[in-house]
Amino acid sequence: QPKPGLEETFMAPILARLFGDYPELDYVDDLRRQQLPANISVSEFFLKSGDYLKNDTAQQQYMATHYTHAARDMLLQGVNVVAQAVAVRERDGRREYSLSCNPDVTLDLLPLFDALGSRVFRILVVNRELPFMENDAIIDQARADAIVDCPEGTHTLFCAPNTEVGLADHAIGLHASSLVRDGGTLQIGIGSLGDAICHGLILRDRHNADYQALLAALGTQRRQDQLGPFRRGLYGCSEMFVNGFMKLMQAGIIRRAVYPHAGLQELLDSGRLGEAVSLDTLDALLAHGSLRRHVEAADLALLQRLGIVRDTVTLETGAPDGDQLLFAGHRVPARLDHDATRAALAADGLGQRLRGGHIMTGGFFLGPRDFYQALRDLDDDTRARINMTAIGFINQLYGQEALGRAQRRDASFINTCMMVTLLGAAVSDGLDSGRVVSGVGGQYNFVAMSHALPDAQSVLMLRASRRGGDGEVSSNIVWHYGHTTIPRHLRDIVITEYGIADLRGQTDSEVIKRLLAIADSRFQDDLLAQARANGKIDAGWRIPEHQRRNLPETLAERLRPFRARDLLPDFPFGTDLTPDELGIAKVLRRMQTLQHDKVALARALWQGRGREAPAGWLARMGLEHPQGVQQTLM
Repeated sequence: QPKPGLEETFMAPILARLFGDYPELDYVDDLRRQQLPANISVSEFFLKSGDYLKNDTAQQQYMATHYTHAARDMLLQGVNVVAQAVAVRERDGRREYSLSCNPDVTLDLLPLFDALGSRVFRILVVNRELPFMENDAIIDQARADAIVDCPEGTHTLFCAPNTEVGLADHAIGLHASSLVRDGGTLQIGIGSLGDAICHGLILRDRHNADYQALLAALGTQRRQDQLGPFRRGLYGCSEMFVNGFMKLMQAGIIRRAVYPHAGLQELLDSGRLGEAVSLDTLDALLAHGSLRRHVEAADLALLQRLGIVRDTVTLETGAPDGDQLLFAGHRVPARLDHDATRAALAADGLGQRLRGGHIMTGGFFLGPRDFYQALRDLDDDTRARINMTAIGFINQLYGQEALGRAQRRDASFINTCMMVTLLGAAVSDGLDSGRVVSGVGGQYNFVAMSHALPDAQSVLMLRASRRGGDGEVSSNIVWHYGHTTIPRHLRDIVITEYGIADLRGQTDSEVIKRLLAIADSRFQDDLLAQARANGKIDAGWRIPEHQRRNLPETLAERLRPFRARDLLPDFPFGTDLTPDELGIAKVLRRMQTLQHDKVALARALWQGRGREAPAGWLARMGLEHPQGVQQTLM
């Protein structure tokens, strides 16, 4: 809701363009005004970041829980109705429904309902704007008690437009991209830092010389063989399927397929198998212990699901001469070590390539308008390689540990936080007053999972400093804070625009030194003094001189040549704003920073005298013919 005046004039056309006929949510409006009806309460486990800090109603009804526990805690609250927006399509004369953008909690809830025998009313609401997603997202309509298909159900999807990627964001993204290992697994979040990582990965793959020069300018110390293009590609496994992942898929970087069978996945990862199917595929699975020599119904179903055996092969049990495989005129023993069976399978019974592989696994998706259109425009083969599924599968290993370990090799779980203490604890979701900024979501799950997987890494990113509404600059690396999201015993890798701090397995004094090395230099002395005062670092230790230049102006100078060559664009994946609007936005942001400093505002007005804004800007803001002093000043 923009403020009246310049903000509303600027934002109104943009909001109309972005959100179209997306319906205003009445309960949200009442919640924001703290005027919910007496018979209504709204409990959320994740809040729109920063929006409800001063809203007592939302703060009191906030439920602190992990994403993976959301379904469980909904049941504890007595949930007895579940409504879900779905996509629909007609195929082979029948209608199919897909949970599309949000199978995340629904697929966790349904088995809990079944196990407890809960009486729950399930509603599917058709929205024809939703992209139809396949695999686990397809839901049997028999699971629904009601299907609502009416004009009101279809409306513009809520879109999160691309945000501007500043120099600090680009630097953080470049550092993070250097840690991602070829052939590994990637998890990221939404926003400018997520876009910066994906842009860095594309630079690494397509413009490697420039990429390595950028990292050298930033002072990243990594071996050249760790920074090459992606020969094997990456697998995306993230609670949030964001636009950046789509860009990585389009760039051919997200392409490592994983399969829903731990044994097969281990054989693929070790190089003992490829995706082409032959008798060697069967032999490798037999030697691995993942397949029985005598084929039973479950074995045949698995082999057909994976594309190893053709769908035309059937199993006959109870025959006088033993169980038989039947296909293409062949009737052979249901034994994979029988010569006649092997010859018949090689001739007519094997598939050509493995199927059922996924290159992207997500729990929900959210992004700009062109992202949704790209999902709608996917060809059948690419759509089949995306699996939207339960958050309980994505965010933890429990329940499918062998498969999870096999698929998520060399994982980089990359998330953002607000602050990091000098001893390595992270603050991501709340303030020391108890007020909630957003929520834990899945961050703790991914951090814990990174410590459970021997080759995984947890990466937490943050800007080294922040500027408050009053213009005051503060450090985001602090000595101590009264709220913790990630405890310091789970510390791993922390990144700011000034570098990478690898904290895993380090002593407290070494953690302090490494975090000071990536802190804003305006705050290093004070942080070091607090560490000394508390006896956590040797009194004689000094910050090395080369780490004393962690300043915004130094960063800007290092990156200026690359910025000039458009290697670090403000919007690497495009924007919904016009060129005029981008220019206006820069001016409005500058005005916003000056509003608390009357002297600076007066100086800016004085310096601007006699200069005219571009005519297109003035027309866009309705100021071509200013009326009165206020509009003239604007």
